[in-house]
Amino acid sequence: MSTVIENLLARKQKLVEELEKAQVVEDRDRIEHQLEQINTALDFLDRPGSRDQR
Repeated sequence: MSTVIENLLARKQKLVEELEKAQVVEDRDRIEHQLEQINTALDFLDRPGSRDQR
């Protein structure tokens, strides 16, 4: 499970760095959408009992 979280956090960091450099609105929107998806996944994995369900 920790590998999944580590991968998500690494991807999130990369996207945040891309977001800082992005100048085109469409790129920013795409990156922000991906960040929302990652945050949702991290929230789900961090819920109490989520590890027990697997």
